[in-house]
Amino acid sequence: MTSGAVIPWITIETLTPEAMSVASVGEAPRGFADWQRVLQRLLTRTPALYDGLKTRSLVEALRAARDGAEDVDLTVKTGAGPHLLRLRPVFGPGGDVHAVRLWMGPATGNCPEPLAAVGAIWDLGTQTIQQPIGATRLTGNSAEQYAPVMSIAELFHRISGFNRHAEVLDLLYSPKPGERLQFDVTVTDGPERPGRWRITIRARDDGRTHGAWLLIEDVTSDHEFAEWPTLERVGLREAHRRAGTHLAIVQTERASISHWLTDPAPWIRWDYLFRPVDVFHPEDRIRLAGLTDRLQSGDTAGVTVRALNYGGGYTPTSLLLYPYPGYPSRQLAIAQLVRVADDVPMLESGRDALEFPQGQAPIGYDDQLRYRLAHRMKRSPVY
Repeated sequence: MTSGAVIPWITIETLTPEAMSVASVGEAPRGFADWQRVLQRLLTRTPALYDGLKTRSLVEALRAARDGAEDVDLTVKTGAGPHLLRLRPVFGPGGDVHAVRLWMGPATGNCPEPLAAVGAIWDLGTQTIQQPIGATRLTGNSAEQYAPVMSIAELFHRISGFNRHAEVLDLLYSPKPGERLQFDVTVTDGPERPGRWRITIRARDDGRTHGAWLLIEDVTSDHEFAEWPTLERVGLREAHRRAGTHLAIVQTERASISHWLTDPAPWIRWDYLFRPVDVFHPEDRIRLAGLTDRLQSGDTAGVTVRALNYGGGYTPTSLLLYPYPGYPSRQLAIAQLVRVADDVPMLESGRDALEFPQGQAPIGYDDQLRYRLAHRMKRSPVY
């Protein structure tokens, strides 16, 4: 390698027991590249390490970091002086290792601090993304808005310049072993500095997880401009806002909101819930699921449901459902939501967004929601 060049960290994902691959080299994506080939190329470009470090020793150190869930630091004697091998596990919510980060270079060289990374788990049964407290280190996050679980709709709502929602939902709601995705997203919805995340996903259907394991890497760069919505998207969103139109992708079989196509309906409490399905009344979830066959045949369907509001009660809401065109998972529908009753708590600037009856048990992370809403009110309505 060129003298004085900063040697990057290599991130090797370990999202399933039977596979490992390279997710990133520094800030550059590698899209599930063969980890042994990548390390072999790196060793070839570093003659001192190539002569002093056996491939077998490197593999053993990598597996020790993964299986032992601990840091590994080795000093390798070479003809060019001592070199360092450093491995750092990346943990998920259960303390499992979702990735191992590897750096090797001269002991006298500059070893940069690795960018923040964290593991997460999508559990299909609860329709939640479970994340550890380490997620607060990602650019765009903060301790004040952290919750141990979030819905996929919450994740989608925070990102911009992204158009692969269908692929993600197909993998998450129909997890098949071997399926995988990697993509970069810009996090722009929140009080913190915009961030750039690289998300690597592998589907799982085994004794540990029915859903998927994720690796989220912070690849935010000081030289990178934030990715804002296109003029077309901004215009359409503003037109829908002025018309009072609210559209969402609804997973009918599991009775949940997967993604907002417009601004979220302001009378519906859909975020920071312990269980995303609580957005609809339990009895109405059964009715929604019963519409799946009709939508599969290509028909539209209409139903009035009770949607959770910010006062802790339910608001009658009319849903007009359309089949999602060309989507592999047949349980997704486009829903137009219209409020039936007017005297219900809504999100309004300058008032407490949450007004639960005294003594009512919490149904979500209310303190985090208050913090988020307070800062959301200060943002431009376009974004």
